[in-house]
Amino acid sequence: MVEDLQHAPSRGWREKFADAFRGLKTGIRGQVSFFVHFFFTLAVIGAGLILGVNHVDWCILFLCITIVLAAEMFNTALELLAQAISDQIDPRIGSALDVGSAAVLIAAIGAAIVGLIVFLHRVLVQWGILTM
Repeated sequence: MVEDLQHAPSRGWREKFADAFRGLKTGIRGQVSFFVHFFFTLAVIGAGLILGVNHVDWCILFLCITIVLAAEMFNTALELLAQAISDQIDPRIGSALDVGSAAVLIAAIGAAIVGLIVFLHRVLVQWGILTM
């Protein structure tokens, strides 16, 4: 198997990007939770525009968004792999899927906390309670 990988022809950037975009399409399609994260992404962008966050805050917010969406993609990949391995109920596969879901939950909670800190600070500054 390792020998097969060593002798496989090198793929170009075009093929690699095509694979990545195909994976993005697969990861998004039919995933309700991805659309929930996408809705919150739009809400964060809207709040950031309304509250006038600075460039550092934008970087932090987009990093959080990226981490949550990437975690969701990894979780989807894990789900697809589990489906490919077996149709039978296996507690180890179930546990692995639970851990993948927990990773998304942790990323989402962390992103929500960061968002609250960023936006609460902006609101308090606009109300004159805090200074920049």
